[in-house]
Amino acid sequence: MALENVSFNVGKNTIFGLLGPNGGGKTTLFKILTTFFLPTSGSVEIFGLDILKEMAEARKQIGVIFQNPSLDKKLSVKENLTHQGHLYGLSGLKLKERILLLLEQGGLLEIANERIETLSGGTQRRVEILKGMIHNPNLLLMDEPTFGLDPAARIALWEILKNLKQNGTTIVCTTHLMEEAEKCDSLAILNEGKLVALDSPSNLKKEIGGDVIAIETNNATSLKEELKKKFDLQTMLLDEKTLHIEKEKGVELITELIQTFGKEIISISLSKPSLEDVFIHKTGHKFHTNTR
Repeated sequence: MALENVSFNVGKNTIFGLLGPNGGGKTTLFKILTTFFLPTSGSVEIFGLDILKEMAEARKQIGVIFQNPSLDKKLSVKENLTHQGHLYGLSGLKLKERILLLLEQGGLLEIANERIETLSGGTQRRVEILKGMIHNPNLLLMDEPTFGLDPAARIALWEILKNLKQNGTTIVCTTHLMEEAEKCDSLAILNEGKLVALDSPSNLKKEIGGDVIAIETNNATSLKEELKKKFDLQTMLLDEKTLHIEKEKGVELITELIQTFGKEIISISLSKPSLEDVFIHKTGHKFHTNTR
C-alpha cells in the first residue's frame, strides 16, 4: 500500500509542502493530484472538481512541474512556451500576449529566443515554471522544485514561487529538503504512506517544546537505560550510537549529563526543535533512515 488514510485540505493562495523521505509516499500522492494515477479508494477534489468524475475540467485548473526536465533543449524559450500553449488550445494573439506576460514576470524576456541547451540549470527551471503556467492555472503542482539546482538558484526560484502566490496561484510541492519545507505556509509530513503531521512549520515545531539534546555514545542502548534510572528521562534511540532527548531548559540538563556520564559521551549538542526533530518525534526514527 503506497498511501493509507491520507487526508488534508490546501488553502487557496498558499504554498503547501509535502515533506517526506524517499519511499514515504510523496511521488504517489503527487501523481494522484496530477491525475496521472487514479486512487483505488477515497476521493480528490481540486477547486470543487472531483478528479474521478470531472478529470478534464480538473486538469484545466492545474499546472505541473515535474522533477525531471521536460523542455525541448533544441528549441528556444519562446518556442517551448508556444508548443505548450498549443497543447492547451491556445493560439494567435492570445497566446503571444500570454507568453510575453510570463517572460516579463519571470525576468526572461531578454533570453526569449535563446535555445534551452545554452541556459543554466536555474534558468531552465524558471522556464519550466513558465511552461506550467502557460494556461494560467489556479493550482501549480511541483515535484521537488529545486532538484539539481545550486543554492543561489534555489533562492531565486523560491522568490518566483512567492510572487506566484501573491498573484493568486496556489502551490503544492513535494520535497525531502528541510530548508524548503520551512518556506511553506503549511506542511504535510508523510512516512511510509501515512500522514504523520499536518500544520504550519512553526506550529509543528512548537508541538515539541523546550530543547532538543542529541547524544553520541558508543553504546546508546546502555546509556538510555542509565538515563532512565538516574534522571527518569524519556529518550529515543535513533541508532546504536545516537540518543534523542526533548526537554525543557535542556541547557541545565546538559551540565548534569556531562558530570554524570562524561566518560560515556562522545559528543552532546543542544538545539531548538527543527522539522527533522518533528519527524523524529512523530515516527521515532531519523528522517533519512526510511528507505522503503
